[in-house]
Amino acid sequence: MSLNEPMRVLVTGANGFVGGHLIQKLKVILPGDSCLVLADRAAGRSIDQPNCKRIRLDITDTDEVKRVIQSEQPTHIVHLAAVAAVTAANRDVRLAWKVNFRGTQNIALTVSDFAPECRLLYCSSAEVYGASFKSNAALDESALLQPVNPYGAAKAAADIMLAQMALGGLRVLRLRPFNHTGTGQSTEFVIPAFAAQIARIERGEQEPVIRVGDLRSRRDFLDVRDVVAAYAATLVRFDDLPNGAAINIASGEARSIQNALDILVSQSQVKIEVAVDPTLLRPNDTPLVLGNASRAQAWLGWSPKHRWEATLEAVLNEWRQKP
Repeated sequence: MSLNEPMRVLVTGANGFVGGHLIQKLKVILPGDSCLVLADRAAGRSIDQPNCKRIRLDITDTDEVKRVIQSEQPTHIVHLAAVAAVTAANRDVRLAWKVNFRGTQNIALTVSDFAPECRLLYCSSAEVYGASFKSNAALDESALLQPVNPYGAAKAAADIMLAQMALGGLRVLRLRPFNHTGTGQSTEFVIPAFAAQIARIERGEQEPVIRVGDLRSRRDFLDVRDVVAAYAATLVRFDDLPNGAAINIASGEARSIQNALDILVSQSQVKIEVAVDPTLLRPNDTPLVLGNASRAQAWLGWSPKHRWEATLEAVLNEWRQKP
């Protein structure tokens, strides 16, 4: 389809952290008369906007997935729905596999059967590389998938499945975003967890001490707005890209957790002490996570735009405004 042809984009997991940012981006970049179908387990509040609606979709319900795809007939699907945190997947491994693998399989098989012209953009994860990060190199898409936790394993299984289905005709691209943060993210993730504590300290609701575990881990952090910019660019260029390809979304720069905390503390309005709590120390199988995104740069013309300090400040300011 041409770049100016209207799209009908189904977004799974639309009510989640990334979904909210993606929706705002798509409203700006999609061709006129395109339609957004925003799907989540809870339909959410209705939208009083033309060409945009919310629907209920539980991706683990095969019959419901079939009904939605048959009735909506999307031209594109952005598949965000997932158990999205490593900690959440560790708490309920069966649920993580049910949602992250089986739910993705439901989407892919149903598209193959009932909407074969639909393009599927699968939002995978850098967690699929796992133990490959022990090479201490910036990994590109050829790196071996060696997940080290249930979240990464379920994501990797779905990633591999979709690559095989692409050989059979499924129109799919697999995006592998590295760590990303921003407004709207829950405290199951490290940056909002720090920011929430600082905001409580500033309000006098917590003693001026942040207790932490090991801060030496280094991660390839991105602003969520840069990640959704890559998703949007992939959507509009989908037909020009090699079917089934994997694409890393990464900054190419490793930042320590210590660095993130130091910047957040420097942005605080009060003096804060950082104390290492031995009970929070855990064995760390992945001290360095670093990605090579040269493929995204070459194929999508994409590179990160948001300054790290500004990203952290935006997260902190959001938590300052919460009751």
